Amino acid sequence: MTPIQPAVTYSADVEQRAPDEDATIAELVEVFTRMAGVVAEHEGHAHRAVHAKGHALLLGRFQVLDGLPPELRHGLFSSPADYDALVRLSSPPAEQLPDTVSTPRAMAVKILDVPGARVEGGDEQHSQDFLMVNGPAFNTPGISGFLRSAKLLAATTERMPRTKQVLSATLRGTEAALEAVGGQSASLKALGGEPQHHPLGETFFTQVPFRYGPYMAKFSWVPVSPALVALTGQKLPSEADTQREAVAAFFAQPGAVAEWELRVQLCRDLEKMPIEDASVVWPEELSPFQPVGRLVVSEQSSWNADAEASEDRLAFAPWHALAAHQPLGNINRARRIVMAASRDFRTRFNRCPIHEPSARNV
Repeated sequence: MTPIQPAVTYSADVEQRAPDEDATIAELVEVFTRMAGVVAEHEGHAHRAVHAKGHALLLGRFQVLDGLPPELRHGLFSSPADYDALVRLSSPPAEQLPDTVSTPRAMAVKILDVPGARVEGGDEQHSQDFLMVNGPAFNTPGISGFLRSAKLLAATTERMPRTKQVLSATLRGTEAALEAVGGQSASLKALGGEPQHHPLGETFFTQVPFRYGPYMAKFSWVPVSPALVALTGQKLPSEADTQREAVAAFFAQPGAVAEWELRVQLCRDLEKMPIEDASVVWPEELSPFQPVGRLVVSEQSSWNADAEASEDRLAFAPWHALAAHQPLGNINRARRIVMAASRDFRTRFNRCPIHEPSARNV
């Protein structure tokens, strides 16, 4: 067995800005705000520019594990602690598409009332957010490819819903065949080929890196309670709100408990674990994921008539973070600006200010 190398120490020069980065980000802002505007005019309500369809909004409890090794005791994880947390399960794109158009799943967690110095460029003062999707790598290396994909998506927003359903079914079949022989395609899944599996059985990944105190890392939410593990790979019927209904049915069970482990993967080789190329899966043989926290969500109503209004008042963003967990790489730098523009548009259109929650007002 190859010995595990020491974690790479963060320095500012690990981030490399392309000469056209600012122009590309400005174009992304235009594309995503235009997409959000088309949906808002069509539906009479402004949703998020990505991951617009919410499947659940849950209250949970997050625990930083005790006894972590010194390498992992940084930032939020410096010492054992317990926090309230909000959990949002969702799927892209900017539209409220039926689940018959099967796109990737997302899990956003907002840990509340976290003390400590804040990252520069964030707009919440006490939250630590983790935004993850159910795949280990982004579907393009950086923001240039992201822009190309966004333009294709924007061209179909609020158009041809029946065509999207047929395309999604075809792509799901292709993806299933690919996975049967040991592969998977992030591009196919992003286009609508995501297999219809139960979202509570999925493993979620940040895909992009963050500071981890003096080091750099990616994060993952892994289902660990038996009830969640049993849902891994469980197929769902292809119906309009199948994910929302499946999650609601789980948390409506008397005594229902869902537990995820938060795991961290430290960067130990900049060549094989790059900071700017988000399409590269960091090899676990070089740096295995290690547990640092646990999220517990118990029986509750996961979605109700007030859920959309509650969502309107909330924003989840990677830049809602401690300085010790500064987002890194060009995808994250773009997200800071693009997501802020999306929030501003949503606030203006809905006439509903976004508020940072705390344990006192959730």
